Amino acid sequence: MKTVHKASPAELGESVFDIGYLLFDLIAAIVFFAGADGRVTFLLYGALALLLGGGDAFHLVPRVRRALMGETDRTEHDLGLGLAVSSVTMTLFYVLLYYIWRSIFPEIRVPAALPALIWVSALARIAVCLLPGNNWFHKEGSRRFSLVRNGIFVVTGIEVIALFLYSGNAHGLRLYRMAAAIGISFACYLPVTLFSHTHLKIGMLMIPKTCAYIWMLAMGLGML
Repeated sequence: MKTVHKASPAELGESVFDIGYLLFDLIAAIVFFAGADGRVTFLLYGALALLLGGGDAFHLVPRVRRALMGETDRTEHDLGLGLAVSSVTMTLFYVLLYYIWRSIFPEIRVPAALPALIWVSALARIAVCLLPGNNWFHKEGSRRFSLVRNGIFVVTGIEVIALFLYSGNAHGLRLYRMAAAIGISFACYLPVTLFSHTHLKIGMLMIPKTCAYIWMLAMGLGML
């Protein structure tokens, strides 16, 4: 007789949080597109919200399903696929965030090498993510590939942080806060990727990491 899975309070809490986060991304995208009125910045923000929620859904939906219904023969594969997809979409997230910065501050001049470096590091990470050595579809993954792809990811993040710090409080928008949000997301994300396999509780850092992304979208909503 098949055992019925009973979700723990922690699993229920995580599932509610994940579903709420994905709904927030979807609603934010709708609000951005509805209020854009042809303004490129908010059309880009709408695309950013869809990219964020759509990419994370590949990983979070299998996690919610596992938490509420238990593991199946497909769980490990689905979680691995979700991680692979979200790794690519999160890389593109920062490229799109650069173009949002550019659309808000067209008058601010930066060295031409900086956007080029953002693209180079982003494409390099995506290329690494597509390599079979990542071992996406197995729980153990590949620590070596994880270090490489996330090391490149940090470079992309630092480049985008530098842009928002450079623009500071231009136009009175206080978008230097974006640099803080990106910094928080990486500070929470990196320990999870490095140590969550051996220290499961470190995975809780994904909650403040997710909140940092919500904050990034909230800053855009505040400008509508």
